[in-house]
Amino acid sequence: MRARVSAGHRQVWVRTALSVAALLSGALTASAQTTIKLSAPSTQVVYATLRGGTYANTNFDMLLETRKASDMTYERHALLKFDTETTIPQGSGVTSAILTMVVKDASAATTRRIAAYQVTQSWTETETTWNLRRSGQSWTTQGGDLGTQISVQSVSNVVGSRVSFDITPLVKSAVSGALGSSRYTRIALIDLDAPTSDSYRSYYTPNDATIANRPTLTVTYGGAATPPPPTTSSSTGTLKVLQYNIHHGGIGTDGVYDPNRVATWIAKINPDIVSLVEVESQDSYDSGNGVTQYQAMLEQKTGVKWYTLDIQDYGQWTSPGIRNAILSKIPFSASYRHVYSIGRDKTVGGITVTVNGRIVNVMSTHLDPYDEGNRITQVNELVPYATGFAEDRIILGDFNALPYSSEMVTMAKSYYDGWAEAVKLGVQQSAPDNPNGYTRNGRIDYVYYSHGEQHLTLKSVQVVDTRDANGVMPSDHRPLVAIFSVQ
Repeated sequence: MRARVSAGHRQVWVRTALSVAALLSGALTASAQTTIKLSAPSTQVVYATLRGGTYANTNFDMLLETRKASDMTYERHALLKFDTETTIPQGSGVTSAILTMVVKDASAATTRRIAAYQVTQSWTETETTWNLRRSGQSWTTQGGDLGTQISVQSVSNVVGSRVSFDITPLVKSAVSGALGSSRYTRIALIDLDAPTSDSYRSYYTPNDATIANRPTLTVTYGGAATPPPPTTSSSTGTLKVLQYNIHHGGIGTDGVYDPNRVATWIAKINPDIVSLVEVESQDSYDSGNGVTQYQAMLEQKTGVKWYTLDIQDYGQWTSPGIRNAILSKIPFSASYRHVYSIGRDKTVGGITVTVNGRIVNVMSTHLDPYDEGNRITQVNELVPYATGFAEDRIILGDFNALPYSSEMVTMAKSYYDGWAEAVKLGVQQSAPDNPNGYTRNGRIDYVYYSHGEQHLTLKSVQVVDTRDANGVMPSDHRPLVAIFSVQ
């Protein structure tokens, strides 16, 4: 059995690359860089394998395996969690983070594409299973709650071969605190290729007697960090966000399907981040990929790069059908998705961006359109889920509920309603015949920002009038735009 260290008794380890005095003071010289290698079992890294089917409730805390199978009994996902919280001072400029694994055993397939994903929820190595992240707490999605795909590598079937995954963006976000109160780095290794009995890969674990075989996370931080990615197009720290339900991909009030009209309005509004609701992909509304189509149209119309997150409404992330999408001019350092326990439309997703040097988490959701009870449950799950991500937080979406409804009253306990706050400040804007800021048949689209924010100042909120000369709108919803200064 491995010796375990509980979350309440975390230790600080002395490393050869860092003196005791520097560790205690947390001081780093402006010019020096520090490189540490995390591989010590239990203290610096813990691990487990998740296996589906008849093993879905079995804990495998002594194995690291991947396999892609059509029968879930043989499917395997490898989990690793590295202590980048107590070993690296918070806010350190991470310039490199490389995960190295060594193949211990493998089946006949010569190579397999293995992806390293962010794991968005915490888990306990001696308790986690395909169904549970820890005793009594289920994964939102069986097999682990995955965020951004960080790196993909071809893994050989040659025993002793080494493979390295560059997970710098994930470690950088974890160390900065962008992913919430925990600064641990959580990773899942998953086989991306077609199911086959020859897809099995086993990796040496942190408990292997040969130190060189152990999974190792090599992190370099401090010194002359690489410059941060561009924030917004504004040098004054302005963030413009847009919430827009585009009605099944772009069906206007004239019944005509024309995504180009929607994209033209988005380009005209010129937001930094867009939450699109009711994007359609590979279904009866649109045979293509709606998210990439809108990305391409916006890049063509604005002349800048857009980054995307696809949030399928039913939590079947790669399946066809209706979905939300976040499109951002700002490169994001992390993304995450979550499925509510109940409802038809029942997901939320988010991205972590840096604006004017501040971390901002921006989320997009679409609540159940038919059942108030489901929406109440969804909001009761959304609020604590979002709390797991760092301030400042903005939640955009079509909540399918009016401001005085029970679910919106619950949201208001933790989040400011952007339109309502703008009215108080006298900075709301809408068409003269829409003084109450209706986005459809009432106010059901929202821009929320958290009570705990420290760097956001609301400057204006606008319900945009998209009617043409004939009174036709490109969607049955009106766009909702909020501008914040970020200080």
